Amino acid sequence: MASSRRNLRKPPKTDGQPPRAKSSPAEQSSRFADRIYEQILEQIVSGQCAIGDRLPSEDQLAKDHSVSRPVIREALARLHADGVVVTRRGAGTFVQRQPGREFLRLAPIGGIADLMRCFEFRIALEGEAAYLAAKRRTEEHLAAINEAFAKLNEVTEAELGVKEDIELHVAIARASRNQLFVQTLDALAIHVFNGMNITRNISLMRSQKRRLLVQEEHRRIVDAISAGDDELARTAMRAHIDNARHRALGEAQ
Repeated sequence: MASSRRNLRKPPKTDGQPPRAKSSPAEQSSRFADRIYEQILEQIVSGQCAIGDRLPSEDQLAKDHSVSRPVIREALARLHADGVVVTRRGAGTFVQRQPGREFLRLAPIGGIADLMRCFEFRIALEGEAAYLAAKRRTEEHLAAINEAFAKLNEVTEAELGVKEDIELHVAIARASRNQLFVQTLDALAIHVFNGMNITRNISLMRSQKRRLLVQEEHRRIVDAISAGDDELARTAMRAHIDNARHRALGEAQ
């Protein structure tokens, strides 16, 4: 009888690296939607499509971009979620918000879709981190949060304060006493930095009132965690990051 060893196949060589998973059709479709999302957004920012203008039909957009209608629908759904377009039944899709040109200037090239997805993910991630921080924080955690908040308040009008802003969010994640929140923020570091860089730049360009509004949002989060109000901490953090997402896509005026 032949040895069963002859039936064994050698595993493929991987050079010490885990094999990479092939992109699924859904993932490929999502990447196509990312590209269409960014192209339509750029047209809106540049003024090619003004507020109130109706976008071409799904069929026309699919032909123009050489993609399927489901890809176009996904791209439009994202623009709708960001508040950039609105769909009126029987009438079509219309532009309702025009992000400022500074948004495209500050946003990473080819990474706008990932940037906006990061905002969405952070709403869920950091909302729960704040909730747990309010329940689990120690006096040491509170001291670190208050110190980070104080440093952020000391940032002058001529400074952006991105580093100080990030340090406050990380201090809150640490107070959750779940290291995975901190590690996830670290893994998202480039997206978090880009998002804060955009929103704080735009806030500086707008007015001192806008800057104070952002600080008040931070204060609500810190106060809720200090008071041990977990639900309020979660709500305040979620609202803050969602507001930041909308500030990044603020009107050109």
